Order: sequence, then C-alpha cells, then structure tokens
Amino acid sequence: MSGQARKLRVAVVFGGRSAEHAISCVSAGSVLAALDPDRYDVVPVGITREGGWVLADAGQRLAIAGGELPEVIGGTPVTLVGDPGGRGLGVLGAGGALAAVEGGLVGIDVVFPVLHGAYGEDGTMQGLLEMSGLPYVGSGVFASAASMDKEFTKKLLAAAGLPQGDHVVLRDATGALCADPAVLDEAARERLGLPVFVKPSRAGSSIGITKVTDWAQFPEAVATAAAVDGKVVVEAAVPGREIECGVLAGPDGGPPEASLPAEIRLKPGTDWYDFDAKYLEDAVEFDVPADLTPGQLRLVQETATRAYLAMDCQGLARVDFFLGTGPGGEDRLVINEVNTMPGFTPISMFPRMWAASGVTYPELVDRLVAAALAGSAGGSRTGR
Repeated sequence: MSGQARKLRVAVVFGGRSAEHAISCVSAGSVLAALDPDRYDVVPVGITREGGWVLADAGQRLAIAGGELPEVIGGTPVTLVGDPGGRGLGVLGAGGALAAVEGGLVGIDVVFPVLHGAYGEDGTMQGLLEMSGLPYVGSGVFASAASMDKEFTKKLLAAAGLPQGDHVVLRDATGALCADPAVLDEAARERLGLPVFVKPSRAGSSIGITKVTDWAQFPEAVATAAAVDGKVVVEAAVPGREIECGVLAGPDGGPPEASLPAEIRLKPGTDWYDFDAKYLEDAVEFDVPADLTPGQLRLVQETATRAYLAMDCQGLARVDFFLGTGPGGEDRLVINEVNTMPGFTPISMFPRMWAASGVTYPELVDRLVAAALAGSAGGSRTGR
C-alpha cells in the first residue's frame, strides 16, 4: 500500500428491529455488491431482529430465495463506540467485554445505513451516528423522523403548499393518539369515502396496510395497522397512475437533482401494491422511465425536488405520487409518501430510475458516499 491512498472504510448496516428487516437485508446485498473493492474497504454490519450488532459472516444470505426472506444470523458481536474520538465499532469478546482486536476497535470512515422502518430510517440510527461522530449516508435526525411519520410528513408538505390526499389520523377525545376505530365519525367516513387505506403511521414496504372497501372491515384493518405502530392513518383512495421519482443531492454541494420518473402498473388480478406484490409475486410491471408528457415530467420532477427540500432531506429521497386528472382536465399530482432510505433491492425503483437517468448503480453509491462525507464536513447534520 506504500504510495497509495488508503481506501475508505464503509460500514454497510442492515437488518434491524423493524418489520422491514428482510427487505433491508436484500437492499444491503445490492449495495455491498456495488461498492468498488478497489476504492472501499467494506464492513458488513448486521443488526439482528433483537437488536444485536454483528460483523456479518461471509455466508450471510442477503437475497430472497425460493420465497424465503433473509435474516441476520451469526457473526462477530460488535458495538458502536459512542465516543466521537473512537469513530468505529468495538469488537465484543466473551461476556460482552471489548476484545483486544485491533485495539478492540474496527475503525470506520463512513456508514451506509441501509435500514428501513423503525430503529433505522426514523431518526434513531441517525441520532446514534451523530453521537458517535460518524458520517453517514442519507438525511439527518429531523428529516428522517418526520419523513417516517406519515402524519408529520403530511403536515410539513401542507405547510409548503404541496398537494396530498384527504386523510385522518385516529385520535381520542383528549387528542391523544389512538387506534380505536370508533373515533372515525360518520362525517369523516362520508368525506373520505370508500375505499380507504388504513396504515401504520410509521412503517414502510406496505406492511400493516389494509385496503378497506366496506366499513365493516375497518376495525380489523385498524387492529392490523396498530400491531405495527400505535399511530394509525386513514387515507382516502386517490385515483391515478402510480409514479415515483428519485432525488439526489447535487454533486459538489449543488442543488438536488431529480431522476427520470418511473410508473408502477398492476397486472390484471392484482388489487393494489401490497408487500407480496412488491417482493414475492410477479404482480406488477414497471415503466422506467414512465411515459409522461414533457409537462407531466417537469411537474413530477419539480414537485419531487420541492418535497425533498420541504422535508429537509439530505443525500437522497424517493417521492411517491398519484398522477390523475383534475376537474378541469388538468394534470393533478398528489404526493403519497417521501422515503429517506428507499429500497436498494434488485427490483427497487430508486436505483432503476437513476440508471435510466444515466447514473449506474456503482456511480449512485459513490455519489451517496461522497455526499455523506461532504455533509459531515460542517459538523452535525441534525439541522441546517
């Protein structure tokens, strides 16, 4: 290595305690394969469903095989060093004590937290990395937490004048968050109409979501959502095409850039884009890029960038839309969600949209790592 620059050591963190554990593993498998070994020393760090951190074994399966979802199992136990001077992972020996391996420390330059859902995408991991002084890919604490929570995503988008569908957050008479279906009164039901989608407020990958076509189904749908998250959101169905658009931090600190959008089309017999349709069944078709008019393309890209800025995102985001027709025949674009750590699986829209926009998967991860290092240069990224 004499005369050569030291390679960046990148910790790719995956798995986690959320219901999206398996999808995180699949995303990480793609990211790990895309990181150039000539440029990076890659450290795969799995988090078990129980929350234990491990240096993942070489045999760790990170793909869906025969319909079986992957899971973090095995590996050398480690812990994140909370002291910013440590900047790395402590290797744990017997009884949980730091082991005398490289001084008990695996040094890390930057973290790529490929974590979806709670305890990863919701600001908790970002706060932990801030405390540890480690640069990381993606948005900071605030944007991660607000974008993960559908209620507060909607509030921030509304404050920025961005379009969204009608919805209700279930609350009891005291204003406390509540998963009691009785709090959705007749007036709200009439305003929302049918069908509605009942969702956990803080979850992804369509986990815990039910499409309700009869109000008799509503209590069970609320119970399903509440089993994932105690806050439940009820959304009116929005007619229109399902369009997604990726946003990346601009190179060299420039303004964010929007990808060519994609469209998700359900095959006949598929009712809606649920977990099975996303990951386990051949139930959807993807148009990458989407077939849009120049005006529609401009509208989607501009709105995606505005949403990214409104949520104070950093590094990357995927913005999901419904594109329909307004009462006057005009294009009507409605934001569904903002994802601060979108899927990176082989079928995920975010890398596919950027590939269609001229940014290959390896180039994409390079840009994200560079943005993480640039974003950390000024210190904490919890706010601007």
